[in-house]
Amino acid sequence: MPGSALADELRSLGFEVRPAATPSDTAAALALVPADQRVAVVDGEFVGHVHALRLALTDPRFDACAVTGALAVQSGARAALDRAAALDASAPAGDGPSPDRLAAVVEAAGTPVHRPELGTLVAAVPATTAERREAAAAVASVDDEAVRLRTAVKSRDGFFTTFFISPYSRYIARWCARRGLTPNQVTTASLVTALIAAGCAATGDRWGYVASGVLLLVSFVLDCTDGQLARYSLQYSTMGAWLDATFDRAKEYSFYAGLALGAARNGDDVWALALGAMILMTCRHVVDFSFNEANHDATANTSPTAALSDKLDSRGWTVWVRRMIILPIGERWAMIAVLTAVTTPRIVFYALLVGCAFGALYTTAGRVLRSLTRKATRTDRAAQALADLADSGPLAELIIRLTPRPQRLPLLFAAAGAALIVAAAWIEPFGSWTVVFAGFLYAVVSGSAVARPLKGALDWLLPPLFRAAEYVTVLALAVKADVPGALPAAFGLVAAVAYHHYDTVYRIRGGTGAPPHWLVRTIGGHEGRILLITVMAAVLASRAVDFPVAVTALAVFVALVVLVESIRFWVSSGAPAVHDEGEPA
Repeated sequence: MPGSALADELRSLGFEVRPAATPSDTAAALALVPADQRVAVVDGEFVGHVHALRLALTDPRFDACAVTGALAVQSGARAALDRAAALDASAPAGDGPSPDRLAAVVEAAGTPVHRPELGTLVAAVPATTAERREAAAAVASVDDEAVRLRTAVKSRDGFFTTFFISPYSRYIARWCARRGLTPNQVTTASLVTALIAAGCAATGDRWGYVASGVLLLVSFVLDCTDGQLARYSLQYSTMGAWLDATFDRAKEYSFYAGLALGAARNGDDVWALALGAMILMTCRHVVDFSFNEANHDATANTSPTAALSDKLDSRGWTVWVRRMIILPIGERWAMIAVLTAVTTPRIVFYALLVGCAFGALYTTAGRVLRSLTRKATRTDRAAQALADLADSGPLAELIIRLTPRPQRLPLLFAAAGAALIVAAAWIEPFGSWTVVFAGFLYAVVSGSAVARPLKGALDWLLPPLFRAAEYVTVLALAVKADVPGALPAAFGLVAAVAYHHYDTVYRIRGGTGAPPHWLVRTIGGHEGRILLITVMAAVLASRAVDFPVAVTALAVFVALVVLVESIRFWVSSGAPAVHDEGEPA
């Protein structure tokens, strides 16, 4: 409305203010704004906090978003808003604020309208003077800046992050916001700091270990700050989603490599431990991702295990104990930093393997019990997500076409195949063609296991089982090769493949589906890569010194293909503007 006190507040949020006294004026004003620009309709009588308006009008993740008295849409919902405004202008005077009527029409037409949870924040359009005074008093009683700072922190996080990082990192996030820094810049700073920490660890000197431990903690503080800055200033972006989703793993696994290089300088070869730690962490994450996707939209959750879990979560101390024992990222990085500074890389990896193994067993056992004791119908979407996470390639596709009758117990069948290839790789001498035969059988078995929709109670275990079979086979062959450079090359190969698997997860989480199937075919699928590396070992048995070169070439090829496609996707306009708010990883 002309002369509204809201004008300055809306300008502070980046809007150009155009007055509209009637519904017809609103429709006319909207017609003057290009269709690719965000627009907002705000009632001139609106009373509320600026942060309530910020949540409704500036969040880039939603095509349409509203609170009482305010509606904002992006280009994806502009056509729906224009139609609603035209109908509102031609209809008799309606009840309630115009933005609320428009939001109802937009939603009724099939465009979802997000309504943020305001908590103690106020957003109202008072009808009387008394109501206005009451709303103004409610606004004055709540410090919206304090609310904005508090809600910048994840509602669910680990003990170390919640009590030792977030109490001050939120203020760092506000400092960054006031100086125009973006979450992507902070994320990049966190990565650079972690890489410098890895470089310090690679020196193998005590000063380097101490410096690397300190820098790793600084990197983690920045890692928390980037997400808090995104929530504080609502700067969610497609690039930010990609950086935040992948840099955590890149930082941690680079640090593992730095520790292994530092240990090697002192005559201690811990590359097998470093690769084992990366394998364990990746498989653990795939368990988390697969279970969540399998149950994303499952119905009829009647699991008594889930009821027990909810009961434990109702008591404060059990919540923190259960979060700590799974060794989430905060606790894990703190442990790595402290042990790096005061002990040796070998001890760091021993502690990491024991702690993460216990956490993985604890979470996996609980999820298996939930799956076995619940009565749920899983959807086609969940089955497709599991099939995408399985990462089956052209060999599996051929087996599926040739399979006359899909397996009724795919998990047991796949577990037998995985055990066969892993056992052969560990037991048989390097270069044995028996391992190649086991790899061929694994391809047959794994393809047959995914021939039917993955809707069984425990079918979500197939993707992590395939990951474990592939990664451990690579580890075993590198160990049995017993030549310089084999384990570092295997580390690089597993890192490249793991990146592809994480990229697949975050695309599915963003609602855009898995990477294009040509990419999976090009890099062979998990069964194709296993067969290929066993053939490479057999062919190079007499020249084992060439095995690291072949593995490195495969790692470079996989890394180039998946990185180019991943970067193309995440910087494209079709990528989702998401920010990961999942379980503390």
